[in-house]
Amino acid sequence: MFDSLLNFFAHGLVNAGLGSMAIYLLVVTQLTILSVTLYLHRSQAHRGVDFHPLIAHFFRFWAWLTTAMVTKQWVAVHRKHHARVETADDPHSPMVFGIKRVFWQGVELYRVAANDKAIEEKYGRGTPDDWIERHLYARFPDAGPTLLALLSVALFGFWGLAIWAIQMLWIPFWAAGFVNGLGHYWGYRNFESADTSTNLSPWGLWIGGEELHNNHHAFPSSAKFALRKFEVDIGWVVIRCLQALRLAKVLRVAPSLDVRPNVHLPDSETLRAVLTHRFHALTDYYRQVIMPTLRDEAAQASECVRGVPAKLRRALADGGRWLDGEGRARMQTLIERRPTLRTVVEFRARLLAALDQRVPEQALKNLQQWVREAEASGISVLQQYAARLKAYALPA
Repeated sequence: MFDSLLNFFAHGLVNAGLGSMAIYLLVVTQLTILSVTLYLHRSQAHRGVDFHPLIAHFFRFWAWLTTAMVTKQWVAVHRKHHARVETADDPHSPMVFGIKRVFWQGVELYRVAANDKAIEEKYGRGTPDDWIERHLYARFPDAGPTLLALLSVALFGFWGLAIWAIQMLWIPFWAAGFVNGLGHYWGYRNFESADTSTNLSPWGLWIGGEELHNNHHAFPSSAKFALRKFEVDIGWVVIRCLQALRLAKVLRVAPSLDVRPNVHLPDSETLRAVLTHRFHALTDYYRQVIMPTLRDEAAQASECVRGVPAKLRRALADGGRWLDGEGRARMQTLIERRPTLRTVVEFRARLLAALDQRVPEQALKNLQQWVREAEASGISVLQQYAARLKAYALPA
């Protein structure tokens, strides 16, 4: 009897080797990632995709079993993050709390926000409220990981505790710390969104596509996160497979952008396209107007553009929004020393003001005036940009 117990706790019911346990761990942790990115994030929080009830409930059950997260709470915290991004009300902004705290204590920040009933009621609407949600998942969230611990020990013995511990750390590290922390601190940006979001890698394979965080902030309701040809979103691959099996229905993806020929002035179609692709337009302005101007003026002064600190160069993309007082003063000095750069920076500010106009008719007039003045500026890169901008259109 005693020997049998020792054997059970040493090997569990399946007597799996290390290789088999490693494969099991990879599968179950990726299922947890998919439950978060596909169900909680893309489906529940942003309504980008709907799943067949059986698939949706499996994801909901698996998230409860492996993370103890309540759907309504997770959705509410995430929606508030988007609504109040990079402000004091953002539940987990590195700009507010610092990168170290968000990276290492992101799960604690999540719990504080998740336990705020006001946040839950305001931002958690439309999430499941059926019998099992009220009486099991939301009422006893910790029962899921407890059950998982018992199952893990039963299957693998004492090794099951190690597997369970890794599962418990998986989402707190990769989602709460890695994505919420580094995803607003380090990486590349396709879009100059009104936040500090970044893409951590062009290949979203390990965290279900959540690596493409800047793309997501640019088009939050899109079920597809990969938006450039070289980017990969494994979550989207799974969605497409489920769609082929009629187990998923894609509701929204990021709209594409067309450029029409022979457009003399922006029209209402241009305005709709520019507003939809606002972040795309601002990114192009930085890359096609501001940076070439900075390089040209540096060359004329026999200087190297790399002599300008990288942080200042990047700050020109958003008007120095995230710089401190000293940084903004340095950026202003940089701009004032370069007349053409000063002009294109001013044009950027005016373009933003035109796009921020709430009345469509006035916004269109402002955009038309901006294009006229840009084309008359005598600055070739600005003229080329204006010629492309006025031809923006959404696909038919």
